[in-house]
Amino acid sequence: MADDLIERLRARGGLKWTRHPGALGAWVAESDLGTAPAVTRALHEAVDRGLLGYLPDWLAGDMARATAGFLRERHGWDVPPERVRPLPDVLAGLSAAITHLSRPGSPVVLPTPAYMPFLEVPPALGREVLEVPMARDGDRFVYDLDALDAAFLAGGHLLVLCNPHNPVGRVLEPAEVLAVAEVVDRHGGRVFADEIHAPLVYPGHRHVPYASLGEVPARQAVTATSASKAWDLPGLKCAQLVLTNEADAALWAEVGHPVEHGASTLGAVANTAAYTDGGAWLDELLVVLDGHRRLLADLVAAHLPGVRYTPPEGTYLAWLEGLDADRPGDLLLARAGVAVVDGGRCGAAGRGAVRLNFATPAPVLERVVERMGAALR
Repeated sequence: MADDLIERLRARGGLKWTRHPGALGAWVAESDLGTAPAVTRALHEAVDRGLLGYLPDWLAGDMARATAGFLRERHGWDVPPERVRPLPDVLAGLSAAITHLSRPGSPVVLPTPAYMPFLEVPPALGREVLEVPMARDGDRFVYDLDALDAAFLAGGHLLVLCNPHNPVGRVLEPAEVLAVAEVVDRHGGRVFADEIHAPLVYPGHRHVPYASLGEVPARQAVTATSASKAWDLPGLKCAQLVLTNEADAALWAEVGHPVEHGASTLGAVANTAAYTDGGAWLDELLVVLDGHRRLLADLVAAHLPGVRYTPPEGTYLAWLEGLDADRPGDLLLARAGVAVVDGGRCGAAGRGAVRLNFATPAPVLERVVERMGAALR
């Protein structure tokens, strides 16, 4: 069964299964579990209609209203639709935040391990990255508030806060967010809140948007989100920027058009359909992914003794630590034919770990971990 599933996934031709020919794809954050029928219907209708030009104002408005409705219903966050602006992706939002909202020349503060491009985008814009390793509270990663304070004292101005966190899967509790906001406020800092994985939160946890927690976080933050991860739409190049600071909204009216211009029309169609009509499908997906994160715990115990894994509170990404290799991701690709993300790409704090994507059919996930175990033995 696993062989048939793997061949079907390869036959799709997506990046996850073709970048490393012959290898099992568990690296890039694409899902193998499909998308909602409401999304595919909307895309087919848009193509049949010939809606293939630049993003029209009416569709950007529809997407803004759909996003605001989803944020209100799922997260209890009441955002005026006019404060929701289109982006091609979250990284475009980060680039804009660095360029327009942070102090010129200031370093970017980044808790690590972190999503790999967050270490790459600031230097490309001429900015230093101040890595702040996350601390431990039992099995949970938490923000090291003293280290964050020191990074701001060292000149940092914009904090990149990823919640739910990629790659370690934490879903921050409100008290944790407010503690971070207090540190940021002490230094007059800003926050880029990456909340792209917000729809993917498991029972016992709840995503609370950073900017929803009061006047101070709302003033500090600019928030980026998208339907791209939960509904598997990353290739459609569309995300949303939520502006909760009056001055930011005024500035964006002047500088935002070139950034917004990259958002795709079909991406806006898909995001609108996902937020409006994809909720029931999302609930079913979360049941499947919840089972997979638990299955992965059993597989790690059986095939990867000594490897540390805590099931994530959100995302479909697993963080596996304690692999006995300098670059375990390279070793697993070479010896096991399994493509994962080497933790060293997530910052110095990630060395000796790998990020594994478990949004794949269960038999494929089993094959992935079995191969990893055989290679490491």
